[in-house]
Amino acid sequence: MTEKFVEIKSEVYQGQFGEFTITEDDRFSVIIYRSALAIAALCFSLGTFLVLSQPNNPEVLNWVTWLYWGFVIGLGVALWTIHIYLELLHRVLQIFWGIGAIASVIISFYFPEPLAIALYDHPIALIGVGFMFAALTGIFFKETFCFSRFETKFLVPLVPVLILGHLVNFLTVAIEQVFLGTWAVLMMIFAIRKLSQEIPSDIGDKSVFAYLKAQKQKAA
Repeated sequence: MTEKFVEIKSEVYQGQFGEFTITEDDRFSVIIYRSALAIAALCFSLGTFLVLSQPNNPEVLNWVTWLYWGFVIGLGVALWTIHIYLELLHRVLQIFWGIGAIASVIISFYFPEPLAIALYDHPIALIGVGFMFAALTGIFFKETFCFSRFETKFLVPLVPVLILGHLVNFLTVAIEQVFLGTWAVLMMIFAIRKLSQEIPSDIGDKSVFAYLKAQKQKAA
């Protein structure tokens, strides 16, 4: 569902349920969303590169932990500023992120080894942290549905297959490494392409948001 609006005059558009205005605050929220995605993608990609290139270096693995927290924060900000028509879905993704973030904190304190090693050596820990990646997959799904991006079409199935595959131990180490590297590359492509996308398309049809809000108020 690629968003295409008919511009009536400066910053005023014709939506499905009437005219709406795109404000500077709307534009700023999109900039924050895309910047947060870029930070999350960069942290994840750098962490992946370090893990795959120097898996046995303790100092490198400590850096990976810090990069993971950069990814977590970036993803959280992105989920706070993303525009999704279905409020329930938006809240569910935010809750998933919260569960994953809390689980990550608990695992960091519970296991003495670096977080990356703890998650790899104790797949059961992915049950909690996996909610974080479920939230990320939700963003990929939204971007696929709205903009039909080729990279997110691959990421939507790849992320859960890798997480679940490691959890139940049915993927070989070599396959996991290929999947992880592919995930990192595609996520960077996704984040970079988002930076050049027209801002109004990420805001969506604000008349739909207004209509859904009015319907909710009537039901209440």
